[in-house]
Amino acid sequence: MKFIAIIPARYASTRFPGKPLAMLGGKPIIQRVYEQVSKTLGEVYVATDDERIFNAVESFGGKAVMTSSNHKSGTDRIKEAAETIGTDADVIINVQGDEPFILPEQIETVCKCFDDESTQIATLGKPFDGEQSFEMLQNPNSPKIVIDNNSRAMYFSRSIIPFVRGKEEGEWLSSYPFLKHIGLYAYRREVLQEITALPQSSLEIAESLEQLRWLQNGYKIKVGITNAETIGIDTPDDLKRAEVFLSTHNL
Repeated sequence: MKFIAIIPARYASTRFPGKPLAMLGGKPIIQRVYEQVSKTLGEVYVATDDERIFNAVESFGGKAVMTSSNHKSGTDRIKEAAETIGTDADVIINVQGDEPFILPEQIETVCKCFDDESTQIATLGKPFDGEQSFEMLQNPNSPKIVIDNNSRAMYFSRSIIPFVRGKEEGEWLSSYPFLKHIGLYAYRREVLQEITALPQSSLEIAESLEQLRWLQNGYKIKVGITNAETIGIDTPDDLKRAEVFLSTHNL
């Protein structure tokens, strides 16, 4: 199978304007994401609506494509970019532009999900550590996944799912293997065309989670499991944490 990775990156961000170009260990965040993905895949592009990001990517030798500024989601931007590139890849991987520590094995895991011919969409989940705090499990910015016995997603939620009846909150993490969603997606090329044509769904609007639109319309999402922890950068404070992480890891 042929895989291509496209990294959506926009300059405007409510919580962190200009985030893709913020410096992390002497390099723009978007360059670190690009270089990490390129360790696994030979064809990588950044999809952006901003010339500053486009020029930055080209300046470090990367490939970039300009897209509309009117997209409501990264998936829509990925779809336009794939059409502009004219890719014939079987699977298109959507790597978030704020994940500079994405690991080769995580990308490999999501690719292996397509060894199953029935896989339409794939993503990753990471087990919560039983030693983590209940507050981390409770964090609405860290969506949870429930999967079936075939490792397909049954539901994603910002709430804690499932509810553990008959246990004190402090016992929940040791009572059930909760799964944290890692926002790496991959889609068969024809499925990407289909899901971007769907209207927003009621579950998606309620939870503000785009993947619920796909589930609500009957698409199957395979969930690969990773045990590696990464640091996504949503705010300037996250960038400070990332600097510390970078200083202690060989990336």
